[in-house]
Amino acid sequence: MLKPQLTHQSSQYSTRTPFLQLKPFIHGNGNASLPISRHSFQKKNKSVRVGFTPSNIKAVASSTERATSVEAIVTVKKTIGGVLSEDSLGETLQLELVSTELDPKTGLEKETIKGYVHKTSQAEEEVKYESSFEVPAEFGEVGAILVENEHHKEMFIKNIVLSGFSNGLVNINCNSWVHSKKDNPQKRVFFANKSYLPSQTANGLRRLREEELKILRGNGQGERKTFERVYDYDVYNDLGNPDSSADLKRPVLGGKQHPYPRRCRTGRLRTEIDPLSEKRSSSVYVPRDECFSEVKQLTFSAKAVYSVLHAVVPSLETAIINTDLGFPYFTEIDKLFNEGVNLPPLKNQNTQFLRTLLPRLLKVISDTQENVLKFETPETMDRDKFFWFRDAEFGRQTLAGLNPYSIRLITEWPLKSKLDPKIYGPPESAITTKMIQKEIGGMMTVEEAIRHKKLFILDYHDLLLPYVSKVREIKGTTLYGSRTVFFLTPSGTLRPLAIELTRPPMDGKPQWKEVRMPSWDATCIWLWRLAKAHVLAHDSGYHQLVSHWLRTHCATEPYIIATNRQLSAVHPIYRLLHPHFRYTMEINALAREALVNAGGIIETSFSPGKYSVELSSAAYDLQWQFNLEALPADLINRGMAVEDPTSPHGLKLTIEDYPFANDGLLLWDNIKEWVSDYVNHYYPNPSLIECDQELQAWWTEIRTVGHADKKDEPWWPVLKTPKDLIEIITTIVWVTSGHHAAVNFGQYTYAGYFPNRPTIARTNMPTEEPSEEFWKNFLMKPEGALLQCFPSQIQATRVMAVLDTLSNHSPDEEYLGDRIEPAWAENPIIKGAFERFNGRLLDLEGTIDERNANRELRNRNGAGVVPYELLKPFSKPGVTGKGVPYSISI
Repeated sequence: MLKPQLTHQSSQYSTRTPFLQLKPFIHGNGNASLPISRHSFQKKNKSVRVGFTPSNIKAVASSTERATSVEAIVTVKKTIGGVLSEDSLGETLQLELVSTELDPKTGLEKETIKGYVHKTSQAEEEVKYESSFEVPAEFGEVGAILVENEHHKEMFIKNIVLSGFSNGLVNINCNSWVHSKKDNPQKRVFFANKSYLPSQTANGLRRLREEELKILRGNGQGERKTFERVYDYDVYNDLGNPDSSADLKRPVLGGKQHPYPRRCRTGRLRTEIDPLSEKRSSSVYVPRDECFSEVKQLTFSAKAVYSVLHAVVPSLETAIINTDLGFPYFTEIDKLFNEGVNLPPLKNQNTQFLRTLLPRLLKVISDTQENVLKFETPETMDRDKFFWFRDAEFGRQTLAGLNPYSIRLITEWPLKSKLDPKIYGPPESAITTKMIQKEIGGMMTVEEAIRHKKLFILDYHDLLLPYVSKVREIKGTTLYGSRTVFFLTPSGTLRPLAIELTRPPMDGKPQWKEVRMPSWDATCIWLWRLAKAHVLAHDSGYHQLVSHWLRTHCATEPYIIATNRQLSAVHPIYRLLHPHFRYTMEINALAREALVNAGGIIETSFSPGKYSVELSSAAYDLQWQFNLEALPADLINRGMAVEDPTSPHGLKLTIEDYPFANDGLLLWDNIKEWVSDYVNHYYPNPSLIECDQELQAWWTEIRTVGHADKKDEPWWPVLKTPKDLIEIITTIVWVTSGHHAAVNFGQYTYAGYFPNRPTIARTNMPTEEPSEEFWKNFLMKPEGALLQCFPSQIQATRVMAVLDTLSNHSPDEEYLGDRIEPAWAENPIIKGAFERFNGRLLDLEGTIDERNANRELRNRNGAGVVPYELLKPFSKPGVTGKGVPYSISI
């Protein structure tokens, strides 16, 4: 809190130095302004006065006791189209100091101390304004600042620095948009950094705390305006565009027919063709402080993604006219890395800006000044050009690749579908005991292999089979239900044994299924490779639509909405979660605009086509459980670990060398210890959990509104004790940090060379009712059949450009545990806990390096093998294949 009399502290994040803050988005490195002495403050600003004397504009509050003179310096960022793009503020920004105390005589809130700010200095990207106050001794602690912007445009306030207290400067971190009074007469409130449970809130702040939450909840009516900060829920009814074309109509996701998490409500009008669908628009509403696209350098990543989607991809589609054209030779794929694709002029785009923003992608031919889309060679291909061809690498990547969330232990044999056999045909798998015995017979029987936990599976059979007939109606793609069985070798690696592809009864034809196995004759080897291409396309789609989009981006949006609607900015749990939610709603809105929308990148480049996002709804319905989003529970559920109190983390891994799980459990434990220290400090008494109205409303809203289609499920955790809260918060933090990092930042490394992870299989297996000509061509040139099955040129390059950008860390990336939040820093106990957290993360970096250097760990070390670094906490900018940001920021 801000007191007239405080003990001097010189540390930037002193445990006693107060800050004032409104639900801030701390950008860049998240630091507050560095405290300097009163003398140096005056000396620094003396030479940049702009025609006034601060003592002449003081706001005075009458007092019978000696008052304290306090100066306020407000730093306002220059923004595109904002206030400072054209003029100064003049007397248009008013501050009001709010006391934490009630008037002892009246029992009402004390009168605020008001003052206008005036310009004092100007730099390239920001302008400073100043005001002075006389704070009476009986005013008490300053618990909040009200800000009123009387200018006709919004402004972005970076921070407010108060000086004049005996202890020195006080930094108030804002990093927030302040709307114009003409748009909304409500004043903005920036609370001080001291955190309060609802029952412990200072009396002078109780009304402000409640009213701020009411503002953020809105009334659920009308179309949201860009300057608003309203958080509300809606279903996914804005992915289609039926007014443009009947082919672009999409079902509503969210509800009994297609269960789904909820998104942020925009209130846009419904389409004319389909009253259930919302009209699309050139920009998608997100609450104002979730969107920083106009603040320079704060959204490097978002700008890069936007530029790729709206400039580079359309230009590619102009350059590659034939959308069905595949790559005739593998050498043509190589040219993407050493020659590139010539692009036509980028319409309505600042080409130099795009080259600066996307230096990895856009090159310029100096003699012609033409733009070339030239891809960097992925590290996997750079280390071993033929990595993608090896079955050993296929198995290794299920444990240490881009999608380590699908591999599971086989516990029942024979394999059998749970789908209705009347619709989908016989449920028994075509993978027989005899087939598996033939592959592992020299070591053990199938029964022994299952008993000793040696057989594993990638099972996309029941999820994909209901979509096969629908997907096959789409030109240029195909689909099967698939199962892939692996054997755990004595060296700890996974060896693929068999792939089963299934087509359900359709078009009057019976069920078709086929098993392909590694072989020693030419024809069967190529059929195995084609079957593997289909499975990889299935795994790529599941990774992008479920492991990545659904389980991180999509599932997290309701957490963000509920946190802002139900937890005050001064609630300690709000402040704990806040850095884990930065930028997510904006990046999700961009995804709805151009990635997962009808006719977008996903639909046009992945096997399920227009059923892609609907497929993620099916996965949500069948598979998603909040309690299983916790890493230990997920591993146990997939049979990849069992509880064991004598083992590290309390778990014994089924596969000892499982890099994702090995590193992930260390990160999980570190996060849980930090969350435990934090929660136990603010909830020393378990009864405080149940009587915390904001916290209980938050958890109830997540379950019953944000994930409404799952509200009656019995697996939702109860929230009665600090232990319950620790598990819930750790799960949310893990999803936004470790889980997302594991499935996102390796995308270009593993999928940049698309034959390793094709996003689509365009042709059926040659053995599924082939024509005589097709089979003849396959035998004459099997390489051609594989290339024909792979994505087309436009599909491959479009996805590669997007994946390169999504895998990139921006220069101002905010890494988990790297920079302390100002509110945490003020509390010595929380500050100490964070410093221990940071130290453990640094130790984790060293542990991962040691593991990658261990030759016995063959899933992360070996000839041409890329070390597993996706869960190393910190990284330099760029495509590095490492680094765990706080939040889902790209």
